[in-house]
Amino acid sequence: LFAMNVLGNDWNKPYKKSARVVGDVIGKYHPHGDSAVYETIVRLAQPFSMRYMLVDGQGNFGSVDGDSAAAMRYTEVRMAKIAHELLADL
Repeated sequence: LFAMNVLGNDWNKPYKKSARVVGDVIGKYHPHGDSAVYETIVRLAQPFSMRYMLVDGQGNFGSVDGDSAAAMRYTEVRMAKIAHELLADL
């Protein structure tokens, strides 16, 4: 969420590719595998996993039946309005 905030990937801006956000996180903050970062983004975008979704996702982010999400090159994300409010004072 912090990386998305720094990128200016707000709720009222166009979606950005998930791979772009994951690459930014890996390059600046967490230089390890990309799968953990993307799995976190997917979970934050699933309405059946979070009471209040912090990431607004466009694409296939899995289902409650256990179907996995699409690869990060096919999905797009931006911060949800509530996440923007949570990070407003940073």
